[in-house]
Amino acid sequence: MIEVLVSILLIMGAAFMVLASVGVLRLPDLPTRMHATTKAGALGAMLTMAGVAFHFGDSTVVARAVAIVVFIFLTAPIAAHVIGRAGYFTGIKLWEGTVKDELRERYDVRPNRLESGPEADEQPASPERKSSSRD
Repeated sequence: MIEVLVSILLIMGAAFMVLASVGVLRLPDLPTRMHATTKAGALGAMLTMAGVAFHFGDSTVVARAVAIVVFIFLTAPIAAHVIGRAGYFTGIKLWEGTVKDELRERYDVRPNRLESGPEADEQPASPERKSSSRD
C-alpha cells in the first residue's frame, strides 16, 4: 500500500515540475514565468520529498525531507519576488496584455527610486515620475 502512495506522490511531483517547465517556455513575460515556477515547481518538489520520506521511512530521511520542504516553502516565494522586482527595475518589458502595473506610479526611473508605504500615499506624484512611465 505504501508503494502506491509513494508512486502517486512521485508522479504528481514530476507532473507539477513538468507543468512548471512548460510555464517557463509558454508564458509571455518574467512575472508570469516566475509565478509558474514558484507555485508548480515548489509544489512538485514538495510532493517528491513527501514521496521520498514515505519510501524510506527512516527518521533521519524524514527529518531531512521535512527540512527541505520547509526551506522550499519559505524561500521560493521570496526568491521569486526578488527576481521579479529586479527584472522590473532593470527594464524587462511586461506583456502587452498586462492589466495592472502597481509599481508604475511609484517607481522613478532616473534616480532608480521606489516609493512605497503610507508616506508615498500622502505625497502627490511628481511630474518627473509621471513622464518617466515604462513602455
